[in-house]
Amino acid sequence: MSTRLANQGRLIDRSKQVTFTFNGKTMQGYEGDTLASALLANDQMMVGRSFKYHRPRGIVASGAEEPNALVGLGEGSRFEPNQRTTTTELFDGLKAESQNHWPSLEHDIGVVNNYVARFLPSGFYYKTFIHPKPFWKHVYEPIIRQSAGLGKAPDKETRDADTYEHFYAFVDVLVIGGGVAGLQAAKVAAKSGAKVMLIEQTAHWGGRAPVDGGTIDGEPVDKFVEQTVSELEAMDNVTLRLRCMGAGVYDHGYALGYERISDHTPGAQGPRHRLWRIRAKQIVTATGAIERPLSFAGNDVPGVMLASAMRDYVVNWGVTPGERVIVATNNDDAYRTAITLKKAGVDVLRILDARDSAGPLADEARGLGIRVDPGKAIAKVKGGKRVKKVAICNQNGIGGAREEVECDAVAMSGGWSPVVHLWSHCGGKLIWDEANAHFRPDPDRPPLGANGEGFVVAAGSANGPLSLGDVLTDAQAAGAAAAKGAGFKAKAGKAPVGETTAEAPMEAVWLMPANAEVQLRMKSWLDFQNDVKVSDVQLAAREGYESVEHTKRYTTLGMATDQGKLSNINGLAILADSLDAEIPKVGTTTFRPPYTPISMGAIAGEARGEVFQPIRRTPMHDWHDRSGADWEPVGQWRRPYAYVRPGETVHDAVNREVKNTRENLGLLDASTLGKLIVKGPDAGKFLDMMYTNMMSTLKVGKCRYGLMCSENGFLIDDGVVARIDEDTWLCHTTTGGAERIHAHMEEWLQTEWWDWKVYVANVTEQYAQVAVVGPNARKVLEKLGGMDVSREALPFMEWRDGQIGGFDCRAYRISFSGELSYEIAVPASQGQAFWDALMEAGKEFGVMPYGTECLHILRAEKGFIMIGDETDGTVIPQDLGLHWAISKKKEDFLGKRAQERSHMTDPDRWKLVGLETVDGSVLPDGAYAVGEGVNANGQRNMIGRVTSTYYSANLGRGIAMGLVKHGPDRMGEVIEFPGTDGKIYKAKIVDPVFYDKDGEKQNV
Repeated sequence: MSTRLANQGRLIDRSKQVTFTFNGKTMQGYEGDTLASALLANDQMMVGRSFKYHRPRGIVASGAEEPNALVGLGEGSRFEPNQRTTTTELFDGLKAESQNHWPSLEHDIGVVNNYVARFLPSGFYYKTFIHPKPFWKHVYEPIIRQSAGLGKAPDKETRDADTYEHFYAFVDVLVIGGGVAGLQAAKVAAKSGAKVMLIEQTAHWGGRAPVDGGTIDGEPVDKFVEQTVSELEAMDNVTLRLRCMGAGVYDHGYALGYERISDHTPGAQGPRHRLWRIRAKQIVTATGAIERPLSFAGNDVPGVMLASAMRDYVVNWGVTPGERVIVATNNDDAYRTAITLKKAGVDVLRILDARDSAGPLADEARGLGIRVDPGKAIAKVKGGKRVKKVAICNQNGIGGAREEVECDAVAMSGGWSPVVHLWSHCGGKLIWDEANAHFRPDPDRPPLGANGEGFVVAAGSANGPLSLGDVLTDAQAAGAAAAKGAGFKAKAGKAPVGETTAEAPMEAVWLMPANAEVQLRMKSWLDFQNDVKVSDVQLAAREGYESVEHTKRYTTLGMATDQGKLSNINGLAILADSLDAEIPKVGTTTFRPPYTPISMGAIAGEARGEVFQPIRRTPMHDWHDRSGADWEPVGQWRRPYAYVRPGETVHDAVNREVKNTRENLGLLDASTLGKLIVKGPDAGKFLDMMYTNMMSTLKVGKCRYGLMCSENGFLIDDGVVARIDEDTWLCHTTTGGAERIHAHMEEWLQTEWWDWKVYVANVTEQYAQVAVVGPNARKVLEKLGGMDVSREALPFMEWRDGQIGGFDCRAYRISFSGELSYEIAVPASQGQAFWDALMEAGKEFGVMPYGTECLHILRAEKGFIMIGDETDGTVIPQDLGLHWAISKKKEDFLGKRAQERSHMTDPDRWKLVGLETVDGSVLPDGAYAVGEGVNANGQRNMIGRVTSTYYSANLGRGIAMGLVKHGPDRMGEVIEFPGTDGKIYKAKIVDPVFYDKDGEKQNV
């Protein structure tokens, strides 16, 4: 049985006892424990059930590679599933629940799957759930969805009580991993003068080295760690972060760090997690290596553990998983575990070494009275919910009687695999190291930066070296290389001298015994989390899945949160053997970020609740709200759809606003329109490329309507452009387009025309803008007094700076309604005061505010297009009759060549027309017109669609705009629009301008 050892546990404080619960049972631990070490100390060997077969599962590892011990932590608003017990620091009051069982961990009805495992081989679901088809929806799918996934999702009605944040860091060298290699690499890089950031995923510096022992420069490893950390802390150019995992490495030196700030002190002030967005010139991956399990029958029984993990539990936390232990290995490192256990008072029964001989560590073990059996293997571990016996046989499986030994724990070691995930995230390639039977980074094929040079350097055992001396030497070189790559010169110096007991070569062992019988192999596990057996991979190979990626998906090997940390190499070796191929030829699966799962809260950061997508408000927002605004979301803005008075419907309010604006005076809050300042010597040339028409020839003080297309030729935005001075233009965009068009401009400036002297600034929120519209528009501005707004002083499509009513402003003589109209921009801080002044002065002129629906109706009456209504990402200006807005003088603009493609010039493209229902009714929004004949599906051919449709109170009937095949050539023709209500609507094709076709009203 597992127990707490006396006089052991370098990381725990025995004076500080901690109380926690597991499945409702109260247990005790110490400050410094992980949840895993505390569970073992309480003899809780079984911690969960496996995904597919619901087999009992125990703790296998001691770090982020743990595949089994996933639990639900906390409760209510702080509940989170699938948390690793091995990386969860114990705290007082912690509550944990095991997963994937019902009704209880000890008695799980799902274990029935284990007894019918022979009928549920790899890929059975692909073969089983196909026929009969009617069964899928009503039988298969509900069962599969109910059983899919690990853990329980948090209650959707319960909001997360914690907060999260994002930090940004810009450094010369980022070192990921705080073991001795990471510490040494960081020290070398920092001494060169480079700005260095060092992150470590655990709560302690030093990694495995303090547990594994040895000396550095003649001193214990602990002392080296302590001294190096002290040196780094004293440097102003170094940032150190514990509990911060390197989650992913991306292009251009971008990396993500995932910091757990208060997981170990829940309820503390400040954020729970922090996501670091790091830009580094050079990245050092000092992520260490992970011990591989061995594949033998029953290697998943609780109590079977990685040898290095068992050593960790003894040295770090003073816990032994068992009192009578058997060690199985193919390398010398596992002897360290046997020696450590023996010195701690644990009875080590045997060391089963698959090799014929071992090194000096074997002699040390024998000297302590430990029996060493060369050439031996585990035939089978016996036990259900914990280890009871081990059957021993020859590794070659030939001759010799089997022997059974009673024990309660097994330590297994199949060699070590460098943690190459981060190296591989951004395209770093691997090579096969035959001597150590693992993949390691290929220094000749690193991840490449924009300059074609490598920007990631692997260090220490993450790069392949496994002995302490070689690890430090490699780290010294990595730190110097990173400093040089970042533009600094590392100071000359020798690497610290690391010494440990020499080791004999390891021997690649992928199965125990090497020629195990099929019935035993059926229960030899590769992937503990996903229940993938050796036989599953062999079956996949027999069924033709020769690609490692196909085998991965067919068997689920190395998927989900495990990402192949423990199972990858063993699985590749079994596949290679089944295909009679070499392991390097089979290759590896794709490593994808994050290295281990990160919380959704950390990804979201501050973006939650009201700030998930902050509602943008104009300076007049509160006035609109008090005045009955019926709000409409437009992008991140809220705009008044209409101003509803008591006793009115929204429809009534819209009709009132439409008529009043045409007859008297309307005010529209146009502050949401995008306003982009484009400035610089090359601004005119740049805008000529951005817009379909010429902007460089626009005179100062003038305005011009412009269209903007994507490089594929499709219309993406429109708006009025005003020339402010010789090198400055102001571009208006649609409300939802400001950020998008700003980003569009910046992308082209930064990636294509990077040498042009142009600056773009988004000043949308710096100004409040009011559209003053209607026959009385000029009168109200003249009443307020100030600048001359007469037709002669301020002609149509011009602008002027001045004062109106004592407010500094810029007045644009533009119209989106077809009426006499001005758009007046004032500083945002004066927006509400200016609006109030207009409302007061406009009383005698019948002033009313109007909303977005009125705006749409007014523009539709004039046949003005609206981006997002008349456009859907497939429409070009020519479809909308906007040939006049496409310059014939310019050699090029974005979309020009695309619009010359045969599909774009096809005469059968649908064109913009007006639509009038025969009976005056309103056409359904988005309705399709149908013509003669049917398509391949037996449906009537579609010949057009409605893009905008409204009831016009001014015209007393429904009006619409639409795209129709050969539309402009079919004036007067009546076409049909089947409605979703079963009614057939008939509409006549007409001119899209329904009101004041000659534009007399806007030019008065």
